[in-house]
Amino acid sequence: MIDASALLAYLHGEPGGPRVGDCLDGALLCSVNLCEILQKAKQFGVDIKGLEEDLAELGIRIEPFTAQQAWIAANLWESTRAGGLSLADRACLALAIESVAPVLTADRAWQALDLSVVIETIR
Repeated sequence: MIDASALLAYLHGEPGGPRVGDCLDGALLCSVNLCEILQKAKQFGVDIKGLEEDLAELGIRIEPFTAQQAWIAANLWESTRAGGLSLADRACLALAIESVAPVLTADRAWQALDLSVVIETIR
């Protein structure tokens, strides 16, 4: 499971990116986080045509955001708001919780969370 921040670190060649690269084959990415990545690409003038296919070639599986995950994410709001987590962050965590999968992130604030999911920071 990868958060948008981790995938962006990989795509931009930032510190921690190689750690993400080692985990891409078979990694899950929430569709809400895909939206974040597409938005960032557009912000910097990157052509997003074919980006989803490029991610699939890296072995990334994009998972739709479900109603069940919406409930999980909403229930995470109270315990994560002090850390400044966004809706997209909570969507990522909801998929990780539902999938019982560890999640990679570049966001160090996640380390302070007391959740039923393994959180690994990439730097």
